Amino acid sequence: MRIALVLILLCLTACMATPEPAPVTEPAPEKQADTEMRDAIQAPIEKAKQVEDQVLDGAEKQKAEIEAAGG
Repeated sequence: MRIALVLILLCLTACMATPEPAPVTEPAPEKQADTEMRDAIQAPIEKAKQVEDQVLDGAEKQKAEIEAAGG
């Protein structure tokens, strides 16, 4: 009975032990690829944000010209 109890306790303590993670020495090269892809996706979005104000201003001017012409 004691032997079974000792074996059970040994199995439980072995299951509870966690290995220590290996120290990270270098950043993975995949992270660089992620930033390049992110930059490639964000570039047109940023360009559109810059043009948005110009388009809205042009629309307001056009609307004002139509109203001034009596339309």
